[in-house]
Amino acid sequence: MMSILVWSLVLLDLGIVLINGLSTNNASTRPSVLNIGAIFTFDSTIGRVAKVAIQEAVKDVNGNSTVLPGTTLRMEMRSSNCSGFLGMVGALQFMESDTVAIVGPQSSVVAHIISHVANELHVPLLSFAATDPTLSNLEFPYLIRTTQSDLHQMTAVAEIVDFYGWREVIAIFIDDDYGRNGVLALDDTLAARRCRISYKIGIPPGLEYGRSEVMDILVKIALMEARVVVLHVYPDVGFLIFSVARYLGMMGDGYVWIATDWLSSFLDSSLPYPSDKMENMQGVLALRQHTPDSLKKRQLASKWRKLTGGSFGLNSYALYAYDTVWVIAHALEAFLKQGGVVSFSNDSRLTAGGLEDLHLDALNIFDGGELLLDNIWRSDFVGLTGHIKFDPDRNLVNPAYDIINIIGTGFRTVGYWSNGSGLSTLSPEDLQVNRSRPNQELHSVIWPGEIVTKPRGWVFPNNGKLLKIAVPLRVSYKEFVSQLPGSNMSKGFCIDVFVAAVNLLPYAVPYQFVPFGSGKENPSYTDLVKLIAAGVYDGAVGDIAIVTNRTRIVDFTQPYAASGLVLVAPFKKMNTGAWAFLRPFSPTLWAVTAAFFLVVGTVVWILEHRINDEFRGSPKSQLITILWFSFSTLFFAHRENTASTLGRMVLLMWLFVVLIINSSYTASLTSILTVQQLSSPIKGIDSLRKSSDRIGYQVGSFAERYLVDEIGIPESRLVALGTPDAYADALQKGSKNGGVAAIVDERPYVELFLSSQCKFRVVGREFTRSGWGFAFPRDSPLAVDLSTAILSLSENGDLQRIHDKWLTRSGCSTDNAELESDQLHLKSFWGLFLICGVVCLIALFIYFCQVFRRFRNVTPDSDGSRSRRLQTLISIIDEKKDPKDREKKRQKVETDCEIGHDLES
Repeated sequence: MMSILVWSLVLLDLGIVLINGLSTNNASTRPSVLNIGAIFTFDSTIGRVAKVAIQEAVKDVNGNSTVLPGTTLRMEMRSSNCSGFLGMVGALQFMESDTVAIVGPQSSVVAHIISHVANELHVPLLSFAATDPTLSNLEFPYLIRTTQSDLHQMTAVAEIVDFYGWREVIAIFIDDDYGRNGVLALDDTLAARRCRISYKIGIPPGLEYGRSEVMDILVKIALMEARVVVLHVYPDVGFLIFSVARYLGMMGDGYVWIATDWLSSFLDSSLPYPSDKMENMQGVLALRQHTPDSLKKRQLASKWRKLTGGSFGLNSYALYAYDTVWVIAHALEAFLKQGGVVSFSNDSRLTAGGLEDLHLDALNIFDGGELLLDNIWRSDFVGLTGHIKFDPDRNLVNPAYDIINIIGTGFRTVGYWSNGSGLSTLSPEDLQVNRSRPNQELHSVIWPGEIVTKPRGWVFPNNGKLLKIAVPLRVSYKEFVSQLPGSNMSKGFCIDVFVAAVNLLPYAVPYQFVPFGSGKENPSYTDLVKLIAAGVYDGAVGDIAIVTNRTRIVDFTQPYAASGLVLVAPFKKMNTGAWAFLRPFSPTLWAVTAAFFLVVGTVVWILEHRINDEFRGSPKSQLITILWFSFSTLFFAHRENTASTLGRMVLLMWLFVVLIINSSYTASLTSILTVQQLSSPIKGIDSLRKSSDRIGYQVGSFAERYLVDEIGIPESRLVALGTPDAYADALQKGSKNGGVAAIVDERPYVELFLSSQCKFRVVGREFTRSGWGFAFPRDSPLAVDLSTAILSLSENGDLQRIHDKWLTRSGCSTDNAELESDQLHLKSFWGLFLICGVVCLIALFIYFCQVFRRFRNVTPDSDGSRSRRLQTLISIIDEKKDPKDREKKRQKVETDCEIGHDLES
């Protein structure tokens, strides 16, 4: 019985102990020591400062009671000496000692190798200096980059290049993963801004590449066109390049050197700055990872000299190494709070398949690696380098760089670049996020050669070669461009413009004109443009139209001549007809006007004939009065007075209408008779497209493809014409007689053609708008400079003077046409005179018919005298005259009759 009681008490005590143990599970499983490792190169620029920073960070973490309380971080460091093999060996050694995380590696080359080990053993690898942009989290999920990727740095370099208007750069890089992949990122970011790397050269890592090899590289670069050099190397190679460049005179006026952050890291960690190296780098631009000012940063900087003994300074990579330790500490704290257990297990794959002889069974897999990795990605705190947080692409947020200019014995900051604001003179913390181009600015830079003006960034290659400038051999319109017989020299409007523009450039352009074409017909300008894109020619000068399909493969200068497709067709003058006076009014308006004359006359007669004697009489007399009154109002010559108020009101309104009609008619007729008006059956490109007429175009012109592809005109309707005489002959024949109904060509050609051909005119409006320019390969800086020169020619009037010299012709299209339009000829009025004469003849004919009929109806006297006929004639005259004049006229007639009777006797 007593034994049962004893066992009951023992079981009760054991239960109490188990319950208390479960309630304090987290505290009992939290390890007292956690092992972390570090792999980097101790004796490198970055490694020296990183070692001190990591040690100080571990010290600060262990001394902080809020992070990992009761747990001590134990750091073990190994040097990889920039060797991938040694780095992998060091990583494997860490895996044997139950390491939960590794800081490093420093080198991108080493990171590529040992990331595979980290993936298999589930140990997070946090690199504070591996900037290779191809270190993707998709390929290496256990690699965490705790610094900025070179993708952002190369974006900053590309924006600097684009900001200063340079289009080509030369890239010198270290030929390993760090250098190659960084330059590939630079190439992509430059291409997005229509810039490019014209030449890239890789330098093998190691000590076997000496001064003579570097000199060979730089001599080759000196013979090239580009003068902007981007240096993405290690410090020892970079300083050797600067030394040789200075020796060769490549650190002088005209050159631009841009160094990535390897230079700023070296300078920040050097105390003092090495004077011999500073002399070789005057005017260089360099980038430095931007870290915002903070109290923690100032505190570390204040004790840095004590930590290092003043032997080297603090650079940005030291700050990132410091923050990396804190990233691990915060992640481990979250890992333990979530119940994570630090445990390791063996991988059976390491002892299977004949691998047991390699003794890999000592390598352990970190069971909680995935949970720890997840907590690392969720890091969110403020460190020495700023906000420590990862974006969805697993890169640190808010990438930014300082842009520094090496001057004298030091350097100064000329601006900043950040992913949110681009280039700015304000720090990213002070600048609101705004990517608009007006905010893109930098302070003035002192360039190599101690100049403050922006270098051009390119020169003509110093290899004795001349630029091959193609000049089309035209058969027609040689005023624009032609070749001097027996020489390679050319002349013409286009040539003079090019020579004048080149003379305005601030540098000499070595070039030679190369004829293009057979000389038997105008060459194809589209083929010429393709040869420029293929590199056969360095440019082309001529009457080359700037059209869309050509701009896709070459660059054009600013247009120096306006152009566009127009229609030329035969015409006839519209103001030379005998019935021109009828044209001001349409037939409908003539009919309505005549009808209203009759209506108004009738209305006035109705209102007046009952009270006004002038509107009374026989029906015939009243009809004549209506007609006379209504039509005489046209000239305000009516003599009949209106007595009624209504009649006067109607007459007043009608006279106002007549005034408007008369004025409009006069103005329209004046315009028709004095302004030369032309008529053509073709009204424009739309009417020509709907017809079936044949259309001419100039050989070699882009008009052929435009009419077929854009307008939709069948190719069978197009006729190629080579000369102005062929133009005139085809237009005169017409489409039905083997010629053409119209010609489609560019305006400059048409204007020159019409200056000597007066039978044709431009019909319709200009249906394309373009211009002529000089063609150069894509991204050619010469095209930009020549565009500026052409604008200067236009502003100072030289362009117009060159135009007048070659293209101004006196012909029928100007003074003669204006003189002819100012003179009126009988052919414009003979129809009017014909109508007036016909009316007069008809009136005389009717009058004499009436007189003759009355004479014949009167019988002579019995004695044969003509006294009765005389009385009849007097009565006819009396009907036409007023009573006051009757007697006088009667006496005159009697006298005339007596004289006639005597003569007859």
